[in-house]
Amino acid sequence: MAGIGKWIGGFLGFIVTGSPLGALAGYALGAIFDSNLDDSRSGGGSSFGGNDNYQDAYSNQQRGYSQSYTYEGQRNAFRFSLLVLASYIIKADGKVMHSEMNLVRQWLRTNFGEQAVAEGEQILRKLFEQQSNLGQSEYRSAVLSSCRQIRQNMSYEQRLQLVNFLVMIAQADGVVVNQEVAALMEIAINLGLSEQDVNSMLNLRDAGTSLDAAYKVLGVTPEATDQEVKAAYRKLALQHHPDRVAALGEDVRKAAEKKLQEINAAKETIWKARGL
Repeated sequence: MAGIGKWIGGFLGFIVTGSPLGALAGYALGAIFDSNLDDSRSGGGSSFGGNDNYQDAYSNQQRGYSQSYTYEGQRNAFRFSLLVLASYIIKADGKVMHSEMNLVRQWLRTNFGEQAVAEGEQILRKLFEQQSNLGQSEYRSAVLSSCRQIRQNMSYEQRLQLVNFLVMIAQADGVVVNQEVAALMEIAINLGLSEQDVNSMLNLRDAGTSLDAAYKVLGVTPEATDQEVKAAYRKLALQHHPDRVAALGEDVRKAAEKKLQEINAAKETIWKARGL
């Protein structure tokens, strides 16, 4: 990986200096830059190309950046946004669970390589530190403001996939507590999604075996007509189609394919119960 260039180079188009997301980026990514710079000065080499400091790297990337960010930029934007939001979800219940951190590590490793795991963990530690420094209320405000900024710069389908990963993180320890559900809901709403989007994702894992979960995935009640159920399925399948997140990379597309399979399992559960 190319270090600082990989983490900040692609998504400066919407991480505006002075914005909450930009402030979090400066705090978290600056730590990575400083540690690699220290390593370089001690003879260990730097993955950041020997820039004088983080702000210089930030400014240089901004000057060479066009308004429409690139394919790589979308992936970098997605992964940093995920880490910011994950830092809030992971600590929603007041503790950092090993299983939740492992899921983030696995995602980074699969999508971006081994170096991204170490750097991603460092970013999360700095975000947890910032959460403690600011206090829960102020950090929550920064995260929700960041959500609104992300909303302006990511497609609806990409935001759906972002929340889907957050739901997976919340489910990693096998129990999703009320604080985590509340945090997922407020993130979704500020991203321009709905509580139903979250309810649907929370029930995906059981939709192939539970009729109640299957109805929740489709966002309809058992009293809905066959026509209403079919319309709900078509709408959901279209929103979550893997091709709509293809710009984020083949690995993210495969995660979307798995989600669509779970949506189809919900459909089959309901279709079987209704004799369709």
